[in-house]
Amino acid sequence: MLEFGGKTAHDTHQEAPRNTGRAVKRGLLGRCPNCAEGKLFRSYLKPVDACPACGEEMAHHRADDFPAYLAIFIVGHIVVAGFMATDTWLVLESWQHLMIWIPITVILTLAMLPSIKGAVIGLQWALRMHGFGGESEEPMLAAPAHEDAR
Repeated sequence: MLEFGGKTAHDTHQEAPRNTGRAVKRGLLGRCPNCAEGKLFRSYLKPVDACPACGEEMAHHRADDFPAYLAIFIVGHIVVAGFMATDTWLVLESWQHLMIWIPITVILTLAMLPSIKGAVIGLQWALRMHGFGGESEEPMLAAPAHEDAR
């Protein structure tokens, strides 16, 4: 019987669980979620194909837009709270608010993106998602039905 994730109910091979918190923390720090020795990124947001220290494959991750959504969510809360707090005790013109909050928003977002993307890759690695568990991500097709209409 096929279960969610492409595994069958009759599989007796159980892999050791991976520590999710440790993998996410290592990703936040820009390190390999497996060994914490190798760098996770070769440039600003481009992950390495494989860890230079342990050889763990990273090319098949699928972080997609999730890090950007998380960055928008976190920065939005920080900026809105800061704006509201500032607006209660300091009277500023609209252009002054724009001069303060737009640069803070851009800088915070750009500063957080690599760490958040590393955390998402670490989470995917820990949960064995998108090829990190060793199985193929290709959809499994059912065998064609045989017609015995004779």
